[in-house]
Amino acid sequence: MDLRLQAFERLLNIMDELREKCPWDKKQTFESLRNLTIEETYELADAISENNLEELKGEIGDLLLHMVFYCKIADEKQAFNITDSLNSVCEKLIHRHPHIYGDVEVANEEDVKRNWEKLKLKEGKTSVLSGVPKALPALVKATRIQEKVKGIGFEWETAKDVWEKVKEELAEFEHEVALNSAAKEEEFGDLIFSLVNYARFINISPESALSKTNIKFISRFQLMEKLITKEGLKIEGMSLEEMDKFWDKAKASLKNNS
Repeated sequence: MDLRLQAFERLLNIMDELREKCPWDKKQTFESLRNLTIEETYELADAISENNLEELKGEIGDLLLHMVFYCKIADEKQAFNITDSLNSVCEKLIHRHPHIYGDVEVANEEDVKRNWEKLKLKEGKTSVLSGVPKALPALVKATRIQEKVKGIGFEWETAKDVWEKVKEELAEFEHEVALNSAAKEEEFGDLIFSLVNYARFINISPESALSKTNIKFISRFQLMEKLITKEGLKIEGMSLEEMDKFWDKAKASLKNNS
């Protein structure tokens, strides 16, 4: 037997046994697993951000377990089973890749994306944006919205045009901040949305970029704390100017070690 099929069969058999014999596994429902699945997805994202392939291997396995778990519960409800789910995604992939499984010709990746969105509309989707999950984090959601509408041609012509829009939104935001009006929140949202759009135009993932900045900030701040403690000082009683000197030391130290 193919080793891949053998490993998958092993997981299915373990799931059957756990569902029958383990008190915790027997108790789980779609709803109880939902938040755990979200947590596992973020752990997977962390492994990718840190380029930790060993962690990534484990996190992929954890998510596969969750998918098998959902299908097991659905099978018990006589709704569907793992076979139905796998066949469903296979049929979807074949249908949405007519340039591979049909006679459609494409020139590049953008043609593929455009065809994908058009096919989804033909399948009965009422909107290009109907497939964007409501629960997505806002930054990821903004990116997906922009990618979706691009698929049907709703797109700026050049990166320069998008940057002009960024500057326009920045000016509007500054204006509302100066007035301290309630509209400043909306204008801030517009500014972020336009920055996400520009990042996409120049092939930067806003989510990945911000994630890396968060990791960088945490590393610098924690090293700054260690340097302050090493000097016998307490961060709580320090001025911003004093902390800034240690921040610069931490920044230089991490840069030299990178």
